[in-house]
Amino acid sequence: MSNTPAPTPKPAVAWKVLTAPQMAEFLAKGGFAGAPVDLVDGFIHLSTAAQLPGTLAKHFAGQSDLHLAAVDLTALEVTAPGAVRWEVSRGEEEFPHIYAPLPLSVVLAHGPVEWLSPGVPALPPLA
Repeated sequence: MSNTPAPTPKPAVAWKVLTAPQMAEFLAKGGFAGAPVDLVDGFIHLSTAAQLPGTLAKHFAGQSDLHLAAVDLTALEVTAPGAVRWEVSRGEEEFPHIYAPLPLSVVLAHGPVEWLSPGVPALPPLA
């Protein structure tokens, strides 16, 4: 019998932060190839709900007119098998990264970034 704890299950939903022009392009084209940083890094950066406040503070501080898209990682794995990888990044935490274009068909909800309180984003309700 092992004393090793069972691995914590990964969330089935992750969040992409987009600028208003990126969100408009995503909706118009039905897919998203990535923001400039994603294209440079070779994958689309996502955050879990718990990681999202840190992502907004570190990478989007002072920006307005931002949007959130809830990505169904399970559906994405069906559409693009192997595209989702959990990789160590900021603070030695594992973040979900997508190694494929992001189809609009796997987005459960999207909306503008609104704040419940300073530093605490309100997440668009999932359908």
